[in-house]
Amino acid sequence: MFYLLWKYNLPSTSQPCRLLICIGLLHPHEIHLFCAAKVEDEELGHVDREIPPGTRSDEDPCIPTRIRPHYSYSLMDYFLKYLLFLCNLVFTVLGLVVIGLGIWGLVSKESLALEKIGSIGTDPMLILLTLGLLLTFLCLTGCVGALRENCCLLKLFSWIVLVLITIQVLFVIVAYSMQDQIEGYLRSGILAAMTRYQDDLDLQFITDEIQLSLQCCGADTFRDWEINMYYNCSAPGVLACGVPATCCLDPFENGTVWNSQCGVGVQLMDEFTAQSVIFLGGCLGGISRWIEQHEGLIGTIGVVVVGVQILTVKKLLLCSPVPSPSIPGISSPKLVIIRIALLLFGCHQHL
Repeated sequence: MFYLLWKYNLPSTSQPCRLLICIGLLHPHEIHLFCAAKVEDEELGHVDREIPPGTRSDEDPCIPTRIRPHYSYSLMDYFLKYLLFLCNLVFTVLGLVVIGLGIWGLVSKESLALEKIGSIGTDPMLILLTLGLLLTFLCLTGCVGALRENCCLLKLFSWIVLVLITIQVLFVIVAYSMQDQIEGYLRSGILAAMTRYQDDLDLQFITDEIQLSLQCCGADTFRDWEINMYYNCSAPGVLACGVPATCCLDPFENGTVWNSQCGVGVQLMDEFTAQSVIFLGGCLGGISRWIEQHEGLIGTIGVVVVGVQILTVKKLLLCSPVPSPSIPGISSPKLVIIRIALLLFGCHQHL
């Protein structure tokens, strides 16, 4: 906007210019500097004059002549602009939904209460909330930058995506070179979730989904459930020496009723007897098998995602803002103040 303000015809008799001269922001000779700079741009063909129909600027000096810069956009530029806008808009909405789910989960479980605030760092809902905030910030930056054609926002978006690409590549390298350590971290995470199985509904849901989808039980073996205070054989109650119902081969009776006690007493059985009731394999082995079976699909998706990100970054980093013109004889800080003053004193209605 400031780029266009100085290009208006502002004769010395116009009210904004007289006011600027009176308060000392503008000297009479600087009016001619404004005009000379504008005429030079017109002669070089950098701008077009656009006079409202039925109005002549020489008849009414209070009506400025609009100077509009030349921009040429190809069809592909428009396509990429609105494609980037729509994609980021969709993911912005998705990020807001994730934020809502994270806040709802923290509030419903009262995780923000003083007595539970110490364990909030391991709450899955906090991770969900953090991911939602990052996703919303990133995509909102790209969305607004694409819609407003703001090169600063687009370059910020590009650099963030570039950082994400670097993190993804480093993660793949580290995961490939430190498989044993990652397996150890994963085992520790599963055992921690099993320990808090009844205390955290989110961890319970995640553990149940893993065991049902991968048809596994425990981290390495079904006897890992002894780590849980409710399934430990020394615990009082019906769950002692048992496993969750999601470990069972058929947790449904007659295909309709969920039998939550189908795993009771399984830890007292030998493996030969237990295999007719529950899945014997651990979930670590199930995760490894799932990755091996789908490694081609995972690799293809990874290459496509990283490729799209690289192309997006390459395209957006070529974005260059329209340079702000300078006027010989008027310092840049003063020029900015003059432009702001002209905007405040009545020139904004012609934008």
